[in-house]
Amino acid sequence: MHNSLLALALTTAATLATTTTAYANDDLSGICPSPLRMADTGIEGMGPLAEAFGPFADAFEETTGLELKMFSLSNRTAAGTALQYDDVDLVFAGPSEFVLFDRESDIEILFAIERPHYGSSFYVPAESDIESLEDLAGHRVALKDVGSTSGHIFPSQMLVDAGLDINRDLEIIMAGDARIAALVNGDVDAMGGGNRDIDEIQAMDPGGEYRVIATSDVLPGDPVIMRGSLDEACKTALRDTLSDNADTLWSALIATERNEGKFLNRDSSLGFDRTNEDYDVVRQAYEAAGIPL
Repeated sequence: MHNSLLALALTTAATLATTTTAYANDDLSGICPSPLRMADTGIEGMGPLAEAFGPFADAFEETTGLELKMFSLSNRTAAGTALQYDDVDLVFAGPSEFVLFDRESDIEILFAIERPHYGSSFYVPAESDIESLEDLAGHRVALKDVGSTSGHIFPSQMLVDAGLDINRDLEIIMAGDARIAALVNGDVDAMGGGNRDIDEIQAMDPGGEYRVIATSDVLPGDPVIMRGSLDEACKTALRDTLSDNADTLWSALIATERNEGKFLNRDSSLGFDRTNEDYDVVRQAYEAAGIPL
């Protein structure tokens, strides 16, 4: 009897140890496809993708047991098509892209990159007589790329909310990466862009002085999108496992120069509680700015 109880105790202990080890080193390959194909709407080419996400891919595989395979896309439209036809499993996207993709594809949010500094601002030279958005009537204003959340959609909404007709009351120049130079060189009277664009303005014009005349509320974080056709058990396991290892994954994500510059802030983090409804504010911005989805 004593030997039987001892054997049972040893068997139970071994089972518990095995279970604990399996939980600490999750292997989701039994319920998720491997490799998972991942794209980023802001990066073209396999080399830049690997350079930006190499450490994150390694940490992802270490915590989930799933290989993360980079999938290069040429533009936002290609990303939406790839999701629609299940050519990719995960996409790093912006809020504007999420609401666009959501109209055409079955998608869900895996997590979001929450940035307390993420929003839109308008900048003018310090000596400018422009004090408010209303004062931009009759002036030339540079914005970023068409469809950019902080560089186009929300600045457009801010102008509309200020009572301006963005098609008649001012001249908007979609300047892309040249928007900073356009402001510094005096080619435009003001610039609308991200809250952190002030760092680039000051880097390009160290001796110049600039003012912020308007700032938006904090925008919802950049979502990492899952294709909705992934098995439900896989989606649940991915959320749980990545959430349990959020600090490790965050450190790996910002370990590269590109991601550190884009995402790093002392209060930034990975958020796992974002829902589709959190992005209604983006849909409303499209509507207010008169920009069709």
